[in-house]
Amino acid sequence: MKPLVLCYEKCTTCKKALKWVEEAGYEVQIRPIKQENPTTEELKQWHEKSGLPLKRFFNTSGNLYKEQKLKDKLPELSEEEQYQLLSTDGMLVKRPLLITDKGVYPGFSEDEWKKLLG
Repeated sequence: MKPLVLCYEKCTTCKKALKWVEEAGYEVQIRPIKQENPTTEELKQWHEKSGLPLKRFFNTSGNLYKEQKLKDKLPELSEEEQYQLLSTDGMLVKRPLLITDKGVYPGFSEDEWKKLLG
């Protein structure tokens, strides 16, 4: 499977990550997160594969997160409800989101991406 990167074209972190990927010579498939938001099933699989807390998959600095006051609501929601919520709008999902055979990482960290792409 070719590594998959979910990103938003106007996101500066996504731009930085894709530039890094290109300069490092990795080949990835790019999926626009706003037009093709992840499904509940995908999110479940990716979350489990990542080994990270589900909260890491939320774009906590995004406008939608703040508008919906999710900081206060998330602790009240079950994991299933959180997956459902994340699947309603790609802008709620932390990006870029890297999915490889080795693992999944929300956000961009050169060290983490090297591990998963190398």
